[in-house]
Amino acid sequence: MATRRGHRAAPAPRKLRVVVTDVDGTLTDADRRLDPRAVRLVRSLETRGIPVALATGNVLPIALGLYRSLGLSGPIVAENGGILYHQDAGGRDVVERLTDRAVALAAFRKLRTAGLPVRQLFTDRWRESEVALETNVSVAAVRRALGPSGVEVESTGYALHLMERGGGKLPGLTRALGYRGLTPADAVILGDGDNDVAMLRAAGFGVSFASASYRARRAARYVTHAEFAAGFVEGLKASGILD
Repeated sequence: MATRRGHRAAPAPRKLRVVVTDVDGTLTDADRRLDPRAVRLVRSLETRGIPVALATGNVLPIALGLYRSLGLSGPIVAENGGILYHQDAGGRDVVERLTDRAVALAAFRKLRTAGLPVRQLFTDRWRESEVALETNVSVAAVRRALGPSGVEVESTGYALHLMERGGGKLPGLTRALGYRGLTPADAVILGDGDNDVAMLRAAGFGVSFASASYRARRAARYVTHAEFAAGFVEGLKASGILD
């Protein structure tokens, strides 16, 4: 259960070795612009030898551009867990697709046939593993229209994601960290959406935000007093990983 907002939780029972963060609403302000405070802290973590990983609903080209601009060294979990980017022992780029986009596209066509006014995001032209929709239709309406199916429907607060069942950020992150001999229990994980809930529950120290969804706040060990990127700074300080 989450602590009350702004309260320092008891220290995690094992050494925290990596930071995993969502992007929109965590490294950014309310308008989805990168916050210089978060950028400075991410660079400080990397300078201290603490790798930072991204776990985002966005597409890999956007996430990778951000990753390289920030100088990160952890893996990338993109497309809400459908795409994984990391480097092998030789420093070569590796991209893995973990879910089948054909399943999500079939679900999208079913929604259109059912008469729902669903629209794909502009960035869907680059997606390889899922379909992301604008938020003009509710999650509940989408789930009702699909009925029992092999498709997960998750909300980030910025988009609705249709993905082959079994996907999501946590399976992708678990696989990515496993290549380094780590698990989510070794990580400080920061997220603000319903699609971050499973990661937050599995984290060594899960941080959510005053600006986060109700489910994300309930899943976190620590809920910040500050919103957005200011909460990112607060949450990392509360985790003790900077000590």
